[in-house]
Amino acid sequence: MDLTLSDNIRSLRKQRKMTQEQLAEVLGVTTGAVYKWESGLSIPELEIIVSMADFFDISVDALLGYRMKDNSLVSVSKRLSSFLSERNPDTIAEAEKALKKYPNSFDIVLSCAEIFLVLGIENHDRKLLDRSLELMDQSLILISQNTEPSISEYTIYGMMGRAYIAMDQREKGLEILKSHNTDGLFNTVIGTSLALDINESEQAETYLSEGLLQSVSSLISIVMGYALVYRSRGDYLQERDIVSWALDFINGLKATDEPNYSFKAQAYLYILLAHTQFNLGNEKDARLFLQKAAELSHSLDSALNYSTFPLRFIIKTDDLLITDSLGRTAEESLSQLIKLLKDPNLDIMWKEINQDV
Repeated sequence: MDLTLSDNIRSLRKQRKMTQEQLAEVLGVTTGAVYKWESGLSIPELEIIVSMADFFDISVDALLGYRMKDNSLVSVSKRLSSFLSERNPDTIAEAEKALKKYPNSFDIVLSCAEIFLVLGIENHDRKLLDRSLELMDQSLILISQNTEPSISEYTIYGMMGRAYIAMDQREKGLEILKSHNTDGLFNTVIGTSLALDINESEQAETYLSEGLLQSVSSLISIVMGYALVYRSRGDYLQERDIVSWALDFINGLKATDEPNYSFKAQAYLYILLAHTQFNLGNEKDARLFLQKAAELSHSLDSALNYSTFPLRFIIKTDDLLITDSLGRTAEESLSQLIKLLKDPNLDIMWKEINQDV
């Protein structure tokens, strides 16, 4: 509870153009007492606070600087969400207070579990981690209340795995993560944790490879989404910058010039760069990028090799696979991307270049 009594006494006294001596005389106390109140060194007795409020014609609450909090479930949940980012010193006390008030609320219980998990990891505090795990178990029981699409039981299992790993119970944490690793959700965490053990490096590399490949696939989709957003705003410089950054990343993964999935990813990005250059008035550069995309497309379709290999840092396993919703072949996919961009001039230029390659 934040009270501003000392500041309020000083402010109200000055508004009345009174000295400390004059206020002390009105209240029947010493000047030293007023000085201590305004300096925050002491607090007036209740009777004097009431007399002071009456003298200044304000309520006791206003004099104290007390504001009643909105302690509704929604408001408490929002305050808990802000605690981690602000690193409020009262975080733990507020979390426990919220749990006493709403012990059977999924949102409150899970938010507090996350608070204790993060603070426990940061401070290497076993008690906070134990408390976090206790709340995670409770949140699994209450999960039927969940209305947030981005949260599921896998969210909680992921938190559990991290908690056990932070408590040096790595095997138990990894067991939880591996048994709930749907769609490779925890590949990166598992791989990183395994990498800490020199005897697990081979298994770690498998998980990290899958995680990296998932990231590459996600990156291409994200960049394409951003490009379409920037296109809708006519912000072609932003579109160019994010596509160029992604292209540098993909180029860094190429191990050889042998056709593979990276050709398709590069071709996508060249199409997007062509789109930006065309709309920035650089038709010559746009044509050059379309030419590069067409060459990569024909090379990949001629080789009939749509695998992810060879790519740097990624080891080959039977489970690694990237699917493409835009088309089966590179040419089909690029033509579909051109349609999504809804740029008639770019479409005409692409058809012209694609026929000549």
